[in-house]
Amino acid sequence: MAKSKRFFMYLFLSIAAIVSIFPFLWMVVSSTNKSVDVTRGRLLPGTHLLENLRKLLDTTDLQLSLMNSAKISITTTLLALLIASLAGYGFEVFRSRSKDIVFNILLLSMMIPFAALMIPLYRMFGQISNVFPWMGIDTMTSVILPTVTTAFLIFFFRQSTKMFPKELLEAGRMDGLSELGIFLRIYQPTMKTTYAAGAIITFMSSWNNYLWPLIVLQTPQTKTMPLLISTLGSGYAPDYGMIMIAIVIGTIPTALVFFVMQKQFVAGMIGSVK
Repeated sequence: MAKSKRFFMYLFLSIAAIVSIFPFLWMVVSSTNKSVDVTRGRLLPGTHLLENLRKLLDTTDLQLSLMNSAKISITTTLLALLIASLAGYGFEVFRSRSKDIVFNILLLSMMIPFAALMIPLYRMFGQISNVFPWMGIDTMTSVILPTVTTAFLIFFFRQSTKMFPKELLEAGRMDGLSELGIFLRIYQPTMKTTYAAGAIITFMSSWNNYLWPLIVLQTPQTKTMPLLISTLGSGYAPDYGMIMIAIVIGTIPTALVFFVMQKQFVAGMIGSVK
């Protein structure tokens, strides 16, 4: 009975794994085929990988789009981790009724869809353009600023801080460290797994961000990878082989970040849930 139960469990997990990984495998295989083979649903690797890559390089400025996405994603991740960890640390370590009210309001803001914020944000950055052009429309700053503070990431760090040993804080204070010193020299090194998990979540979200960059980035020199891929598919006769190789290239950075920090991500998520 136990063996049959284990058999069906592994069978179910195997089917779920195949279903989950099939879109990625189909994307990789399609990047080696011609556009007509992709539309026909060919599932075997082809011989047009280099041809599709050459078309992509000749048609678009792939390197510029990759650099734009990298700059935005890395900057957003670093700022978001710093701000969210400071906020999560402050909300949990310095408890008060007023801070709990602010935190609850912050959680309620997660219920507001981003579509309801787009027009106010666009108008705000349009007005900022008149005073600080480097922060206005069609700049990387306009993409980064709205995403460096997220209620989810602050909540994530606060939940993880609940597991942080408070004895270390007291020991740091007895040794004469300031609160900033405790945060930098004790809290941050101890919370490496939480930072790793937050980095993966933020980097992937920023790299794949499409709607807001589509609105504020208006020139080809500022386009990111999702916008580049969207442009490739907007013609009358899209070259699906070229689109697939662009998607594969755009997926590589997020896949690398996840696989390199996978163990820390799992440990950080488990710690936040506890």
